[in-house]
Amino acid sequence: RNKPNGNPNGDDSEVQLDIEMAGAVAPGAKIAVYFAPNHDQGFLRAIKHAIHDDVHKPSVISISWGGPEGTYTKQSLKAFDEAFQTAGLLGITVCVSAGDSGSADGVPGKKAHLDFPGSSPHGLSCGGTTIKVSGNSITSEVVWNNGPGNGATGGGISDYFPLPDWQTKAGVPRSVNGGRIGRGVPDIAANGNQWTGYRVRIDGHDQILGGTSAVAPLMAALVAMLNEKLGIKAGFVNPYLYSMLGNTAAFHDITEGNNDLTGKVGGYSARIGWDPCSGFGSPDGTA
Repeated sequence: RNKPNGNPNGDDSEVQLDIEMAGAVAPGAKIAVYFAPNHDQGFLRAIKHAIHDDVHKPSVISISWGGPEGTYTKQSLKAFDEAFQTAGLLGITVCVSAGDSGSADGVPGKKAHLDFPGSSPHGLSCGGTTIKVSGNSITSEVVWNNGPGNGATGGGISDYFPLPDWQTKAGVPRSVNGGRIGRGVPDIAANGNQWTGYRVRIDGHDQILGGTSAVAPLMAALVAMLNEKLGIKAGFVNPYLYSMLGNTAAFHDITEGNNDLTGKVGGYSARIGWDPCSGFGSPDGTA
């Protein structure tokens, strides 16, 4: 049930952040919010209900919840991915946050981990950047990494999902965990640094929030606007996105920074073109 607890630093902030981000960018959009028990089965049921919702019939789904791939069973990983695949076949774009705890995704030790369901090859994985602006223009944009305790964008190479066909020309590097080349994330990125974040109101309190949790609804709103402009539902956009390799007008390429939050894992660094901490970079919606 929709039961706000009145704590602006709790679950209320996640839910309201998502709604406010999407609504601010696409104010004409109809927004439906799905609530479910906080476990794998509940999460999956919410996603499936949204996909097959004959009342609201969403064209875009935004997800800011998730956890390390290794905390899910292979059955769950497969079930979520199959649900996203179904969404794509029905013309629904699924935007998912890439995580806020760097290349380790908050898991202790010296291995890298991806955040799921952001690592699903049938979702649009959304990473985070840090921007500086002057007026309405971005003067610099780098990978979001504020150091230990302050967050960094997720990103890297999946330990479970293989490299999709549409990603083979992106130059996906080998995993820092031992050489595997699998699904690389994120696909795109946008401002996620809470220090250069978004002004929101949670439970009546004004504050500045960020994280890739803000980027997923931001990108979902962009897709909604693209759908309106094009007159069609974009659906599963990843193959089209990766066919735009080298289109420098459509993306602000991020070439500085890394997502090794702790300095112990060996994260991934930005480079020219696609990379596993900022994807293609931040999109220019009009282009």
